[in-house]
Amino acid sequence: MLNKMSLQHFFNPDMKVTSFKEFKDKIVIKIKSKTKKQFCTLCRSESSYHQATYKRVIDDLPLFGKPVQLIVTAYKYKCFIPDCEQKIFCEELYGFAGKYRRRSQRCEDLIAAIGLNTSCESGALICNLMGINVSGDTVIRILHHKVKELSEEKCSDVIGVDDWAYKKRHTYGTVICDGVTHNPITILDGRNGTELKKWLKNNKHIKTVIRDRAGAYASAISQVIPDAIQVADRFHLFNNFMHAVKDAINSQLPEKINISEEQDSEKNDVFEKEAKTESKKKSNK
Repeated sequence: MLNKMSLQHFFNPDMKVTSFKEFKDKIVIKIKSKTKKQFCTLCRSESSYHQATYKRVIDDLPLFGKPVQLIVTAYKYKCFIPDCEQKIFCEELYGFAGKYRRRSQRCEDLIAAIGLNTSCESGALICNLMGINVSGDTVIRILHHKVKELSEEKCSDVIGVDDWAYKKRHTYGTVICDGVTHNPITILDGRNGTELKKWLKNNKHIKTVIRDRAGAYASAISQVIPDAIQVADRFHLFNNFMHAVKDAINSQLPEKINISEEQDSEKNDVFEKEAKTESKKKSNK
């Protein structure tokens, strides 16, 4: 016979099963979160202050042909970072249910697998027979979410930023690449740094940025992630080096070097002798 202890194995360690009730048309399982800390959804700072609780109703995999409804009691946390606009944020059920999702991740995985192997309408019919209440349109939405999750590139803490032209001298954009894998991550509109700021706010784990000498990029990086190290890319590094060498040479040499006529004639004589010597060698061969 099922009880709270046996059901506990099917949920995350930080989720505690508090009650289990079976009705004629469904099974209701109440769960309470046991988390002690969470990261702010905006600034990613850690908080351990429980501000309040809230409830989420999530559909899970069916049990004995009956729909399973989870009533999850989770926490709201308070962010103490003064500059953060997100003062109160809700706990996210990582690895179990996505943000704003009405079904558990494993339930959505099953729906997506059935939809891919049949069709959306046929998949919805099979799901309803199994005890998962879903429509064909919902199957399509879940598949779209799965594709979007797969297409999102997770970058390392080293990125490269540069501009590129949609149409040269007319429309430009910004491309961001992973500094470790060298794979492109995303393409942003414009190169004035506005879109880069928005992207960096959601990726504050970045520690090193490789960029060109554009002031807009430097300003955006300094404002959002001031502790990040900004490094010149290879092209501009060599360009800066050549300019430095040129300036050093110019500072040591005079602006004009005058060559007298005698020195010029002596050089010409040397060149003529060398040319004659080479021609004799060729003729002897």
